[in-house]
Amino acid sequence: MDESVRRVISSPRVKLSVALVTGAGLLLGGCGNDGGSDATESKEVPAALASAFPGTAATGAPVKVGLITNEGGAGISQPETREAAEAARKYANDNLGGIAGRPVEFVVCKTKEEPATARDCANRMVEQKVAAVVLTSSGLGGSMVPIVTQAGIPWATAIATSSAEGTSTGSFSWTGGFPATLTSMAEYAKEKGYKKVAAFVIDVPSAIGGAEAIGKPVFARAGVDLRIVKIAPGTPDASPQVSAALRNKPDAIGIVGESTVCTSVLQAMTALGGSTERMVLQPCMAPEVVDAVGAGMEGAQVFSSFDAASEDPEAQLYRQVMKQYSPDTPVEGYAAVGYQGVLGLVRALHDLKGDVTPAAVTKTLQSAKDVVLPAGHGTTFTCDATAVPGLKAACSAKSVTGTLTGGELEDVHTVDPNSLFAK
Repeated sequence: MDESVRRVISSPRVKLSVALVTGAGLLLGGCGNDGGSDATESKEVPAALASAFPGTAATGAPVKVGLITNEGGAGISQPETREAAEAARKYANDNLGGIAGRPVEFVVCKTKEEPATARDCANRMVEQKVAAVVLTSSGLGGSMVPIVTQAGIPWATAIATSSAEGTSTGSFSWTGGFPATLTSMAEYAKEKGYKKVAAFVIDVPSAIGGAEAIGKPVFARAGVDLRIVKIAPGTPDASPQVSAALRNKPDAIGIVGESTVCTSVLQAMTALGGSTERMVLQPCMAPEVVDAVGAGMEGAQVFSSFDAASEDPEAQLYRQVMKQYSPDTPVEGYAAVGYQGVLGLVRALHDLKGDVTPAAVTKTLQSAKDVVLPAGHGTTFTCDATAVPGLKAACSAKSVTGTLTGGELEDVHTVDPNSLFAK
């Protein structure tokens, strides 16, 4: 076995804690309990990853964890994040003893990216008395976090997008979330010598608010003028907005949005933008985007909280878990955020013993230190409120980036944007 693989896969944090997850069925009103079988499709595990599949099954009464997703909406729907989270839960229950030796069971709620439904999801988590809540992805975290955390239930996510997720007591984000991603893009723009960047941002409160309050200042500190262009969710053709932005002759454009926004902007850029350089977030790597845009993705710099593509040991483990437990889910797009969110929770709880209560989970997360970030390309996280100035929920600051070349993500590495954070 390659020694770097052995070190990561053999880590106690990896062995004792690998993943929470999503549920399969829905209850009336949008929430459901996972009552499905965890039976695994037979897949051969590569020798280098064999030690990560020890077959230590969880036993006893299940630990009930809430999982909130943003699927089913007319404009935004990302079921792949739930599928990846479900794969992680099955993996943890089959091989890692779940949480505190007990199997993980999910109460699942789909927000449909509607404020009323999102609040209903948060209230249902309180009613179900879950031990913790994991959000895969949503722009409505700000309306859910207060309901959940004020009930004493910890909130966890791989990448916080709202102010409430980043600053609330009882909230934990394994990465620096949207602020760190924006700051990493600014650091990259500084390295490239850009002077003007046009950012096409999905018109939802958390994204626009973050771009205005965080993006503009950090790009300014990098010596870059950032202009924000709003794109409504579900916009089929962003040509008018792209054409207007290109008249300012930006050195590069950025895209902050889900796959529909990525497609509409990148198609317009192909027609109008010529060789203007592109910085995009991980949702733009979704297969439907790549298929629709084709050469329009070539050379794009992709920023993410995770690495799903390289030969890094954590990326290999992610792909193997997905192959074994959710083989029909594309791994190239945004699915890994669900895997990362729930696996990060389990790893951070590796020392938890006894009753798995909200209070016990919160205390254990607050003491989590140097936890290997799932699919994080060597990043670790520590939840001591010091990783990102002003965001006490952030447990790390680094982002993962790589260049799309010939349909493959190359030169994958981490970016540390700390020099641009306000002190």
